[in-house]
Amino acid sequence: MADKPLIAITGASSGIGEAVARAFSKAGHPLLLIARRLDRLEGLGLPNAVLKKADVRDRAALVEAVREAEAQYGPVDMMFANAGVARLGDIATQPPEDWDEMIDINTKGVMNSVHAVMNGMIARKHGTLMMMSSIAGRQVYPDHTVYCGTKFFVHAVSESLRGYMAPHDVRVIVISPGIIDTEVLDGVRDETTLANYKANKAAIGGGISADVVADLILNAYQLPQRAIVQEIVITPTRQTY
Repeated sequence: MADKPLIAITGASSGIGEAVARAFSKAGHPLLLIARRLDRLEGLGLPNAVLKKADVRDRAALVEAVREAEAQYGPVDMMFANAGVARLGDIATQPPEDWDEMIDINTKGVMNSVHAVMNGMIARKHGTLMMMSSIAGRQVYPDHTVYCGTKFFVHAVSESLRGYMAPHDVRVIVISPGIIDTEVLDGVRDETTLANYKANKAAIGGGISADVVADLILNAYQLPQRAIVQEIVITPTRQTY
């Protein structure tokens, strides 16, 4: 058993998920790292880490991953429901299959992640749900239609969950990044949308490092359990919308 509590992270193989894994590992926490790319998880080389290849759309797989990791390192004290995809594009020409993928991963996947740990946190009267949203969960963009919808969903669910979990001393925190240097553009197939995104990113001097976001998440988690940063909105200084 480790001295510090177990941290679970979905979508841990790259981007903010990877950066959070590294930050919490450096802080001495054992980890449950979940992603579809097991080779990337193995490549992180982090100690005291249970690595699970799983899709957040598979509710049973998440429950089993949590059960296995908790048997080794004790209860999950923070679930970072981070896994998500951004199939940005013109809503009139975008394949509906792209909508399905975003809705299933960004909304159902988040709920499956919460489901895997929430009752344990309620029973222990301790824990943190870290919910990955986006600046696109606070305002809309013409070529982000369904993506915005999924992130508004995360905000709404998180607000409701926060009220539900508060009497049990469990925290629900929303993280809403703007343009961050991650692999998010890999999911954009619409050439016009991709070009516009890259142009906007260049115009503001580029995104910021995922490490900056990870440090904020770690700092918010390390506050006393009776203190909560309800939402973290982090963007490049030049990003105003």
